[in-house]
Amino acid sequence: MFSQFKNIDTAFRHIKTFSIFLILANVLTIGFCIYKSYDMVNQAQNRVHILYNGKVLEAIASDRKSNLPVELRDHIKTFHQLFFNLAPDDKAIQANISKALYLADESAKKQYDNLKESGYYNNLISANISQDIEVDSIKLDVNAYPYAFTCYATQKLVRSSSTVKRRLVSQGTIRDIKTQTDNNPHGFLIQGWEILENRDEDPKAIKP
Repeated sequence: MFSQFKNIDTAFRHIKTFSIFLILANVLTIGFCIYKSYDMVNQAQNRVHILYNGKVLEAIASDRKSNLPVELRDHIKTFHQLFFNLAPDDKAIQANISKALYLADESAKKQYDNLKESGYYNNLISANISQDIEVDSIKLDVNAYPYAFTCYATQKLVRSSSTVKRRLVSQGTIRDIKTQTDNNPHGFLIQGWEILENRDEDPKAIKP
């Protein structure tokens, strides 16, 4: 009789042990299935289907970090083009500067105020000078936040009789404001912006 009880107790322990292992296996299986489901959903969200010429093409959306240097450079380039591409027209100047100031902090506003007070914009208008800028290169450090940059560009001051080229070097830092708008599509803000160099490349005017 005691032997029978002992066999029953042993069988019960075996069943208990087997049940625990079965439950653990089920939990691990369910956890793995949930993980794979989330992974598949994330992969599906990163895939974009584009209809082109009647054909459905699949594209993969990349993480923003992989495009960060490209976006930062484009933001910096756009700011400089808006700030320095100027026509001899007060309304056109105001329109460009207003757009540029959405992309930078008060340091850009101070630079604008200084140029305005010195009569720079009035001289452009009165002399009928167009100013264009071409960004040559942008040195960018994405290893430290906020991201430091140095922008190298060439300015052209064009009048009816001559063209003058100027070398422009500016620097600052750029931070992520986490918000993208129509006025600031990349959601970055240039701060502590200053002009290091802005001088004629050739003291002699270059005829067009």
